[in-house]
Amino acid sequence: MNSAQIEIQLIASLVAIACAIPGTFLVLRKMAMISDAISHSILPGIVIGFFITHNLNAPLLIILATLTGIITVVLVEYIQKTGLVKEDTAIGLVFPALFSIGVIMIAKNANDIHLDVDAVLLGELAFAPFDRFSINGRDFGPKSLWIIGSILLGILILLFAFFKELKLSTFDKGLAASLGFSPAILHYGLMSVSSITTVGAFDAVGAILVVALMIAPAAAAYLITNDLKKMLLLATGFGVLSAISGYWLAHILDASIAGSITTMLGLLFLVVYLFAPNRGVIAVIYREKQQRTEVSLLTFLLHLKNHTEKNERHVNHLQEHINWQKVRAKNVLNLALKNNMIFIEHDIVSLTKKGNEFSSKAIDYIITNEDGQIEDMKDDFFLFRG
Repeated sequence: MNSAQIEIQLIASLVAIACAIPGTFLVLRKMAMISDAISHSILPGIVIGFFITHNLNAPLLIILATLTGIITVVLVEYIQKTGLVKEDTAIGLVFPALFSIGVIMIAKNANDIHLDVDAVLLGELAFAPFDRFSINGRDFGPKSLWIIGSILLGILILLFAFFKELKLSTFDKGLAASLGFSPAILHYGLMSVSSITTVGAFDAVGAILVVALMIAPAAAAYLITNDLKKMLLLATGFGVLSAISGYWLAHILDASIAGSITTMLGLLFLVVYLFAPNRGVIAVIYREKQQRTEVSLLTFLLHLKNHTEKNERHVNHLQEHINWQKVRAKNVLNLALKNNMIFIEHDIVSLTKKGNEFSSKAIDYIITNEDGQIEDMKDDFFLFRG
């Protein structure tokens, strides 16, 4: 592995970490699509800054692009607050307008230079190692590495300094305001950080990968944990994993690095979406199946509790009386036997003492709907899952 390959993976990993941190808060605040709006609408700021400085690496580009990103957020919120349209509609109105202004400016005045639409949208990590940062002829590595590294350092400092405030304003704006924190300042601060991160990663990886790195790792982490600190760690870990694996996928397929990283992000999210322990599709399906089993067994026990007639409790007629299919009736019967809720004598099903006590508690709970009563039932109730 040569130095250029190491530098590309290092730049991609730093971009992934820098994007995952603000991305986590955007996902939690249900503002994921604002990152897409910012990543496109900052284009006019970049173009104007370039026209002034004629240098793609000038700090003025970052300043103007950040201001454009904040303007985007202000416009979106202003349109949303009118009550005439929702947030997603407001985003769909604002960022295409600003982005198209940037595209027109490029098409009319910058067709003969590097600042073109393809480079802005896609970026190319493979070229990042060739743009070096040197002082007095001494090479200090790729410029993108220093830019992203500086931005990441700033993000980490801000995260540690304002973690409690960000956490509080994210989950409870009212409490944050009552404690003296300004949710508006924190909100626009987060938007500013998102804008700066987007601009810093723009030339190296492009707008599409920036959005993917901001949202996909955070969304995947959100499906796994409810703890903010763990979510931040998981999001950064997922981002780095996708960045490195995406690079090697591109190397094997001889394809776009940004496209390959985005593909790996999509695959990683799909795996988490399917197999996450609590919120994954499979876990949800399994939990729903368990709940159906619990309801079925409870229905069965209440049927026995409410009927003393032998024909109502005969093994061969249970499915007929409760309107169940044969397989389902047999499964519920076996589960009740396994948990010592019933006994069978001469093909007549009867409640055991345990089953009778539990059924009585269940009826009391249904009538009173008092949460305290369900606690005594839980140990037995969860046995219903088999």
